[in-house]
Amino acid sequence: MTFPSPNFGARRDGAVPELVVIHYTAMTSCEAARKRLCLPEAEVSAHWLISEDGRAEQLVDEAMRAWHAGAGSWGGRGDVNSRSIGIELSNTGFAPFPEPQMATLEQVLGGILTRWSLGPEAVIGHSDMSPDRKIDPGPRFDWLRLARQGLALWPEPMAAAPAPDPARFAALAMAFGYPDLSPETLLAAFRLRFRPRHDGPLDATDMAMIADLSLRAGADGGAWRSC
Repeated sequence: MTFPSPNFGARRDGAVPELVVIHYTAMTSCEAARKRLCLPEAEVSAHWLISEDGRAEQLVDEAMRAWHAGAGSWGGRGDVNSRSIGIELSNTGFAPFPEPQMATLEQVLGGILTRWSLGPEAVIGHSDMSPDRKIDPGPRFDWLRLARQGLALWPEPMAAAPAPDPARFAALAMAFGYPDLSPETLLAAFRLRFRPRHDGPLDATDMAMIADLSLRAGADGGAWRSC
């Protein structure tokens, strides 16, 4: 296995991978994406690149810090590059993700979670950690498929969730891991991942789903009970 990208460095402050961030390349081909991810002057990279036909290439050693996440945070902490492994899926941003690509992603994710002793809560999208500037892997990505295999989280709406309230929603979203941003920005990011076909104002289903997610991510429940 080769590591052709020169765009990496040491993880800072003794950090080890505790997140996996999924991206799409937003480029016309896997070859074009690989070229850019390995171009020194581009100053971007990822640990893994997966083509539409299911070919997986490791561009950076998982122990090293690739340059894929950029500005953003998750779980109240920044420098996501030092804390994560990045997976780029070759996709223009408008196309569905083919079966061979998804099947390989499942294999790659399973290996990462095993090697680094991570749970499904560790797997996030680029849009989760940077909801004010990123939308990948986008509304066509099948998060539920990953969740059914224990490779990501999916909410089960709570029966006793709080009534719709933007401040409560934002507190729950941050308890789940989202950055400290406006309720409107957080709602858009949440729906992009969990309710991509839904529109309109904050509703009871949003509240029930985010309340469950905040608990699944390790919150003690106080965030929604005390908001």
